[in-house]
Amino acid sequence: MGRLLLISDDLARTGRLARSLGPARRCTVQDLYDDAVPSGQPDLIVGDVARLTSEAITRLQRMLEPLRAVGAPFLLLTHGNAARAEVQGRLLSPTDILPAMSVLERLLDRIDRLQEVGGSAVAARMADEARLFFDRTFFSGRTVTPEYASIGTGLIARAVQQCGIRDWIQAVQRFDEATHRHCLIVTGMAAAFAAKLGFIDLDSYRLTKAALLHDVGKTRISKTILNKPGRLTDDEMAVMRTHAALGYDMLVGSGFSPEMLQVVRSHHEMLDGSGYPDGLRAEEIPDLVRLVTICDIYGALIERRSYRAPMPGREAYGIVQSMTGRLDADLVAAFRPVATAFDPAGAINI
Repeated sequence: MGRLLLISDDLARTGRLARSLGPARRCTVQDLYDDAVPSGQPDLIVGDVARLTSEAITRLQRMLEPLRAVGAPFLLLTHGNAARAEVQGRLLSPTDILPAMSVLERLLDRIDRLQEVGGSAVAARMADEARLFFDRTFFSGRTVTPEYASIGTGLIARAVQQCGIRDWIQAVQRFDEATHRHCLIVTGMAAAFAAKLGFIDLDSYRLTKAALLHDVGKTRISKTILNKPGRLTDDEMAVMRTHAALGYDMLVGSGFSPEMLQVVRSHHEMLDGSGYPDGLRAEEIPDLVRLVTICDIYGALIERRSYRAPMPGREAYGIVQSMTGRLDADLVAAFRPVATAFDPAGAINI
């Protein structure tokens, strides 16, 4: 069982919490107003601070900085006015937020989930932050803006740069929400693809941002279809296929560039005209769309589904490579180093 560091502005209250978590969890309680540096590296940091004053936030930031730099996730417990505390808590960029009055079982479950790193600790923390970003931006009902998209693009690009695509995929595969999982996998793949192609920063940013946005229309699809524990029927698939046009309609007029809008609308188009929603053919499909489409298809193949296990990277790349005439063969060949980096065997024989 991992080590927990609980940071507190009330040692008696947090001490009771530590004891209630049980003897199997190695808990250390740190006084927020003690200037001593916490010893050792925790696997999880829990902030149990009832009064998030400006001084408290400053002290927390100072205390958290060296601990989170090496990958420890941070769970913030809120007290009192939950909405106000959550707004204040956002300044600390927590991995997750939970009301302190939650039943103990819920708290224990959240702690266990945050400690299941499934890859590097840094990748797990960043993946949790990205999932939370998707929840509060794309799935909250608020308008998606270029500014929000830029935040998510930077977050995922940094994660893949620091952790590598393999640890990123392993961390994201933990998530139950299929749409979150897929979008984060595809965006990570796009960031890695841009690096392998040697893109300059601006072009790398464009590709990663396009991948982040590509499935935004799925936020308008019923969750009973999105999260169905099995294959979709023909009718359900017809509804699912509306997501590309829905995403375009969502973003048009919101300040996004034409190239971003085309990726959202056209990422299921195929060079032979067999794709949707517009049946575009080769010369009508820009390179940015072609790049995202390859990441999208490969990402769908390697991700866990309710009705099948993740496909090995070698096998998934073979399927992508076999789509001659539908995908850009030169770009598929250029994608090989990304698939090689992900595949557990470390190599893909072509």
